[in-house]
Order: sequence, then structure tokens, then C-alpha cells
Amino acid sequence: QTKDYAAVKQTRADELLAIADTIKILNDDDVLDLFKKALPAASLLQVETSRREVAQQALKLVRAAGAHPRLDLIAIALKGKKVNFDKVIEMINAMEDTLKKE
Repeated sequence: QTKDYAAVKQTRADELLAIADTIKILNDDDVLDLFKKALPAASLLQVETSRREVAQQALKLVRAAGAHPRLDLIAIALKGKKVNFDKVIEMINAMEDTLKKE
């Protein structure tokens, strides 16, 4: 495990060094001039998606992952328009309390 830890520690140090180098490059005045030439107006593309679209994409991913009980529950939640698991959570908590008493 010490070898694994040393490898993880070295990788982390390399990543931090790379991030510091990237920040240094991006803060350079030459890069700022290049960005100003490439994008004369400050503009970023903002994409807006509805909650329904995100749910549909997530449902496709869940279905593609295959059959699994947990994924089935997620799929049911994604298909529903209004899903409220408060009653189910209350029932689970009550069952836990009962089991603890026994």
C-alpha cells in the first residue's frame, strides 16, 4: 500500500504542477491578446435544457445500462412526472425503528 500511496501522491503533485502551469499560461498577457483577437466580443455559448430533456437523457442511459433493481427504481422516478418518495422514506424509517426495538 505504501507503493500505491507514493504513486498517488506523485500523481497528485504532478497534477497540481500542471494546474499551476496552466494558470500561469492563461494569466500571460500574450494569451490575453490572443483571446481578444480570437473573440472580439466577450461571449460564451450558454445552452439551456429543460428538466424533462435531462430526465429523458438520463432514462436512456439507465435503460442502456441493463437490468438492475436500483436502476429500475431510478427509471420509475425518471418516467414519472411528479415523484415523491416521502411516504416510502417514512415507511423505511419506521421499519428501521421496529427492527432496532426487536
